[in-house]
Amino acid sequence: MKVRLLDVAHARSGDKGDTANVGIIALESRWYEFLARHVTRDAVAAHFRGVITGDVVRFELPNLTALNFLLHGALGGGGTLSLKTDAQGKVYSTALLRMVVDVPADEAARLGLPTWTG
Repeated sequence: MKVRLLDVAHARSGDKGDTANVGIIALESRWYEFLARHVTRDAVAAHFRGVITGDVVRFELPNLTALNFLLHGALGGGGTLSLKTDAQGKVYSTALLRMVVDVPADEAARLGLPTWTG
């Protein structure tokens, strides 16, 4: 089954120098398990391949049903140095929510995840 992050989470992002800071928060607490299992450091790095030049670091915040990612080398030097259109990294949250995850059908059913057929 395919699940879009847009259907199970909301997100915020911003800049910290040349690093984009992206937080993704489960819309329902039961969906945090899905996020923690499938939205891995490697999956996010692959999603942003070719867009960021550095490492991805993931932090788990289970009490907030959220994950936080640092995307190093994402902002072309940072807000005051960058020639990028989004030098403050505000659209990285929207870009992450466009990620689609393959989930076993039994897990999707057990967690009541909205699936996507797009």
